[in-house]
Amino acid sequence: LLLKVCAPAPSPSSLFKITHLFLVLQIAFMTLTLFPIRLFFAAFMMLLAWPFAFIASMGSDEQELEKPLSWWRKVVDVLLKAIMRLMWLAGGFHWISVKGRRALPAEAAILTVAPHSSYFDAIPVTMTFASIVMKAESKDIPVWGTLIKYIRPVFVSRSDQDSRRKTVEEIKRRMIFGFLTRYMCFLGAFIPGVPVQPVVLRYPNKLVSSACFIINSMGYLVLEILWLTLCQLHNSVEIEFLPVYIPSEEERKNPALYASNVRRVMAEALGVSVTDYTFEDCQLALAEGQLRLPSDTCLLEFAKLVRSLGLKTENLEGDLDKYAERAMKMEKEKIDLEEFSAYLEFPVSSTLESMFALFDENDSGVIDVREFVIALSVVCKPSKTLETIQLAFQLYQSEKGTILEEDLALILKTAMGVSQINVTHLFRAVDEEEKGEITYDDFHRFAELHPHFAEDYLYSDPMGDGSGLETSSRPAPNGICTDFSPENVEEKMQCLQKKLN
Repeated sequence: LLLKVCAPAPSPSSLFKITHLFLVLQIAFMTLTLFPIRLFFAAFMMLLAWPFAFIASMGSDEQELEKPLSWWRKVVDVLLKAIMRLMWLAGGFHWISVKGRRALPAEAAILTVAPHSSYFDAIPVTMTFASIVMKAESKDIPVWGTLIKYIRPVFVSRSDQDSRRKTVEEIKRRMIFGFLTRYMCFLGAFIPGVPVQPVVLRYPNKLVSSACFIINSMGYLVLEILWLTLCQLHNSVEIEFLPVYIPSEEERKNPALYASNVRRVMAEALGVSVTDYTFEDCQLALAEGQLRLPSDTCLLEFAKLVRSLGLKTENLEGDLDKYAERAMKMEKEKIDLEEFSAYLEFPVSSTLESMFALFDENDSGVIDVREFVIALSVVCKPSKTLETIQLAFQLYQSEKGTILEEDLALILKTAMGVSQINVTHLFRAVDEEEKGEITYDDFHRFAELHPHFAEDYLYSDPMGDGSGLETSSRPAPNGICTDFSPENVEEKMQCLQKKLN
């Protein structure tokens, strides 16, 4: 179970902006003294563990999983647990706070752990050596991949369309044979319908919190995060074992209901809210393009509907080119639901109707298909702002290759997923010659000179009329991405009436 929780969405440009002199001196001192020592000993412990894991993994097969551990394997388990604990100790995790009681295997063979927001979520794995469900690419990581294979995980492949089904079948198989003594998983834990023990993780650190780690998953600042973590005098982690959750008869029949109820219990223990957004949604929310999504954006809802239609992420760029070309060739800009269905080559369904409603903000029964193309471009290439804007110019420009202020307003409010936006100040800044119209070259030249134009002209309120956009500042521990969820059902229904929601 991957619990979606909320936290501020830091940007790489501001993540490590340290304003206090004390922290600067602390990091400088630790970098020159403790950091290299910690790095050396942590790496040494990992290398020391590797030969034990490698030898113990040689010749192992699936049939071996069904047999009790041999005496020598139990000895290797003890040695590796000790070595791993020393590795975490070298990394600054001097003590690990454990709350609650771990259930016996007979009480709960499956552990569900959340949230998965840090590399150090491996700590409870090395404490229990429980099998885990994880992405298949992890086994190819040098040294660490051997340690992973030692605990005999269930690998999930994102490129394999049947991977989820195979994962569920493997979990069931291990449960049926009864050799699964301790099991930690993030996916499929509720299909067997057996009791599970929820486990929650907390990282109450000041310099580097768990909110930083998820950014690393998107390719940012890997070494910087490791560096600052090792520069903290002490790194805290709390592991809380919640009471065993025994499913009702209804929950056994409905794994989705079972998962939802367990997730709610874990969220209450963490003191956070839950959302139904996926990892891809978080990537969209945290994308570091020049147009960062505001807190009231509706593009996340649009992205969910895009996936629900069956448009696959890996094919999205090709679909975008196809839909953009069709939009440019259309004789009319406004189309109804039937025409929208034909345009997308999808039959009319509740999902398609919901997507149509996102763009039909006036309930007129027609939408501008160009807005769909712009929104799809943002979802497809969230970090490539100028490419989306260039495509939008091609859709809206006149024969002279220019657009007006109202066109720019339509483009930007669609690209940011908001109902209204004031672009007057931005348009005047781009239109230096005061022609009342601009070209993409004008905008591109302005964006090159002012890379933070959105913060300066859109997020702020330069006109003094309250039109500035707001970014989310809702704090929450242990998070993955900003909470864009409506606080209640009524607010959610109102949000659905906004542009692109």
